[in-house]
Amino acid sequence: MKQAFLMLGALVALTACNKQQAPAPEPATPGSLVLYYSQSGSTEKVAQLFAEKTGADIEKFGVAEAYDGDFNATIARCQEEMKNGIVPELAPLTKDVAKYDTIYLGYPIWFGIAAPPVAALLKGVDLKGKVIVPFCTFGSGGLEASVAGLKEALPESTILDGYGVRAARVDKAADEVGCFLVGAGILPGEKVVLPDFSESKPVTKADVAIFDAACGDYQMPLGIPVLVGSRTLNDATEYVFTVKNDGQKDNEASTRIYVTAPNDKNVKPEFTKVVR
Repeated sequence: MKQAFLMLGALVALTACNKQQAPAPEPATPGSLVLYYSQSGSTEKVAQLFAEKTGADIEKFGVAEAYDGDFNATIARCQEEMKNGIVPELAPLTKDVAKYDTIYLGYPIWFGIAAPPVAALLKGVDLKGKVIVPFCTFGSGGLEASVAGLKEALPESTILDGYGVRAARVDKAADEVGCFLVGAGILPGEKVVLPDFSESKPVTKADVAIFDAACGDYQMPLGIPVLVGSRTLNDATEYVFTVKNDGQKDNEASTRIYVTAPNDKNVKPEFTKVVR
């Protein structure tokens, strides 16, 4: 089952709104470990935030034959491994994972799923019975699919929903990670409770302009927005656009793209994630 995890197909915390007191958890202890894989450095930045905010130990993991080629070489190798169901061998760890009850598991999203070193970790380390707190970085999305994969691969562990952030906006992670940890009951503080999105409706020209401003410079086509819902935050409006791709009818569209538009009109709207 762990090997099958590699083949699984592909929240961002937002600005505060209504708040509600969260129960204070027990203080962080050395019983927690931030265990992460990072190639470009984006996931490492987020891993360091988790370690700093929780007091957890930290270790970077990798594979015996490192992905040390250029971008195209890494893509080619990853595609070959996915095509053939190959799980790379895990490089030795320096920490004894068995002594930790909680694992903050960090990874980048490649091709919509957790990068192959995660499959190597699941194959090489026993995580049964542990609390797993996933976090990831991505180009467009993949948190939800990767968490679903972890839940399938680790049925005897407790998997939290996790935190994800686009690599393009990793500078926002410091505030978001803290908000996530409070919301998950890991750190004490006021829990952010977001309002529900409004019912989706056909997009207007103004809605499309917001979508284009946020997503127009993304390097890959994201689709055409056909429906939109929104919710009001303290200093921004968050939109969820339903988009259609080539060949889809409007009623077949299912991909959702999240955009946050600050109330300050001088600040560009941000594309935060895609959920497929």
